[in-house]
Amino acid sequence: MVVVCGAGGLGKTTLAAEAAARARAEGQAVVWIRWRDDPEQLGQDLAQAAHVLGLPDSRLEEARTGRVALVDAVWEHLAAVTGWLIVVDNVDAPARVGPGSGQSAAYRGWLRPHGGGVLLVTSRDTSRQSWGPEADLVHLQPLAEDAGAAVLLDAAPHAGTAAEAEALAARLGGLPLGLNAAGIYLSVQTSRHRTFAAYRHALGAEFADLLGAEHPAAAADPAVARRVVRHTWDLSLDQLDQDGYTLARPTLQLLALLEAAPVPRTLVTPELVTDAAGLPATAATVDAALAGLHQYGLLHTPEGDGTEPGSPAAGRLQLHPLVREVTAHTLTRPEPTTTWLTALDEHLARAVEATTDMPGRTGWPLARLLAPHLPAHLDRSAQHDSTDTLANLAHVLHAAGAASEEHLLRRRVLAERERVLGPDHPNTLATRNNLANAQARLARAGRQRRWWQLPRPRREA
Repeated sequence: MVVVCGAGGLGKTTLAAEAAARARAEGQAVVWIRWRDDPEQLGQDLAQAAHVLGLPDSRLEEARTGRVALVDAVWEHLAAVTGWLIVVDNVDAPARVGPGSGQSAAYRGWLRPHGGGVLLVTSRDTSRQSWGPEADLVHLQPLAEDAGAAVLLDAAPHAGTAAEAEALAARLGGLPLGLNAAGIYLSVQTSRHRTFAAYRHALGAEFADLLGAEHPAAAADPAVARRVVRHTWDLSLDQLDQDGYTLARPTLQLLALLEAAPVPRTLVTPELVTDAAGLPATAATVDAALAGLHQYGLLHTPEGDGTEPGSPAAGRLQLHPLVREVTAHTLTRPEPTTTWLTALDEHLARAVEATTDMPGRTGWPLARLLAPHLPAHLDRSAQHDSTDTLANLAHVLHAAGAASEEHLLRRRVLAERERVLGPDHPNTLATRNNLANAQARLARAGRQRRWWQLPRPRREA
């Protein structure tokens, strides 16, 4: 039993189709079953597959008359024959496979790892707990830039150079569904943007039209939704909502309003979710929402940079860039973003203040994680001066040796103080001096990196 799993848009069905084609070319019997959220239909499909593979009519008659369970009759036969591949596509809710209410991981239902051939399941559910210890999980990841470029060049070979294709693949986060959509667009002679570079540039102003456009049939047909970037992750969110993870969607929307950088887990509190979405939240329900999003591949937890396990910044959350961008664009439709952004800014300011109050080095990891999200906070918070707090955070970043983060933050603090206080105010002058020192430290750090990268002379033996 092999489970090809990962977020929507990573190409699970495409990979399964390639495996089926190769198995067929090798002379194996191949059966393709599409999961329709109907355990009875799945049972009929698997019984038919077993019948094709030689399950006798007499055994099926025993199952029809209740002398033996159909699921057991099917799997006893599948265990006895070899040379087959059965694909069950899009099993995103393994707990509903049946028969009955037992867990799929118990291997008493329709999906079992006990056959003489290969059962290949595709799913958005990446949890080992869902599939049990005997299933082989193949967890798909986004494509590397060179592989993503190959997809684009295959679809639109005249749209530019390999380097330009790699740049577009990086912009799309290596997501096969996004790469496929871009390739199809660029291959059409009448498209407005005909090159990789032009398409990548247009994403900044026309993202909603190019990759965030709605499809009229997506709401009624999940098969259509799976093929459209704008809708594919809604299926996972709908599934989580049905399973009781009611805060999964608003939590994802909150994360999408932050920058494309890791977010400290400590920022995502029940108070933030309640203030933004107006929904009751507890620590347990927020934990469950994040676990559900992680289970369906909508967010991941990148490794830290030497952060100690017990530190406040040990937990890091990050969205795939396209998941973040599509979610941020669609948020403005059903919900007003003003309330969400106001809540986010208030909680970012509290997190910054808490970080600057932490003793010794304890606040350093959290300060580094917060830094990329603060320039946008400054832009939105122009009506009240929060530069003192942010200047204090810059001092923490300086102590932590985070030269680039400190430099970026001090530049923004200076611009804000020049706007509010004027260019000759003592606080503005002090900030300009601090920025100059930060620039000098950043330059020294760059020179040191280049020095260490120089080839060393070989010593004589």
